[in-house]
Amino acid sequence: MILSKLFTRKPDAASDLYAAIVAGARQEKFYTKLAVPDTLDGRFDMIVLHIFLVLDRLKGESESFRQRLTDVFFSDLDRTLREMGVGDLSVSKKIRPMAEAYAGRIKAYAMAIDQGGAALVEALQRNVYAGDANPNAKELANWMKDIRAKLAAIPAPKLLAGELDFPL
Repeated sequence: MILSKLFTRKPDAASDLYAAIVAGARQEKFYTKLAVPDTLDGRFDMIVLHIFLVLDRLKGESESFRQRLTDVFFSDLDRTLREMGVGDLSVSKKIRPMAEAYAGRIKAYAMAIDQGGAALVEALQRNVYAGDANPNAKELANWMKDIRAKLAAIPAPKLLAGELDFPL
């Protein structure tokens, strides 16, 4: 009985929500139909894009939960780098540019999504498509707007409990 308490995972809504975000970001359609590069950078960009949409939905809700979700993301980056063989001394050197990229993308998407249209397409071309004028950026921007509207319809307590299933 004591051992089961030690080895049983405590429910963590932020981790559960992050797992749903990662599952959403790994949908095949992004890498086939929308031509997002199926690389580490492309997958990073899709996770950031999904996190942005969820954080945007939770604006004005629990700030500590929003921070916890971000912390779970960076813990996952750290774990992934270590699994890839990056040494302890190099992990922080690799995380820093990723953190800067994350912050830049969140800021760019926040500014662009309210402007809509060309601003969002431009932000996606710059970030997801590495500066290429990819025609799929417009379709990805439309997808973002659609998902944003669908997320707005989900009650915040449900998201704060870690309940989300992509695709919406």
